[in-house]
Amino acid sequence: MLTPASNETACRTVLDYLRAMEARDLDVAQGFLAAGAVLVFPGGRRLTSVHEVAAGSARRYRHVAKTIDRCEAWPTADGVSVLVTGTLYGEWADGKAFDGIRFMDLFDLADGRITGQYVLNETAEFAIKRNSGDLGSVS
Repeated sequence: MLTPASNETACRTVLDYLRAMEARDLDVAQGFLAAGAVLVFPGGRRLTSVHEVAAGSARRYRHVAKTIDRCEAWPTADGVSVLVTGTLYGEWADGKAFDGIRFMDLFDLADGRITGQYVLNETAEFAIKRNSGDLGSVS
């Protein structure tokens, strides 16, 4: 059973990983991943290292960061799952600012290391609106 302390530990692990990714401290971030970890991004892109993630992000963003609203953890048959929700903000590759893009990241952890990350976000929706000129609330 997951205790409040182990819930906090699992969330701390994931949030420390996300902070390392945001700071582009890739060696530290990679250290949070278990051997064979799979990182799945929108469009079904399956990556296996944080260096691949950073390379893919560099084509989309000058900078991207997360405002965390929630972190929840629960036990699974193989370890712990952690859900992180919030919003993205930063700059697109062309230098235009954005914020308020909702995201959800689901993580699987075993023995304190990340074995899977499953990313869902609305960046495509924001890009479509931006490209069509229908900015609405899009920054």
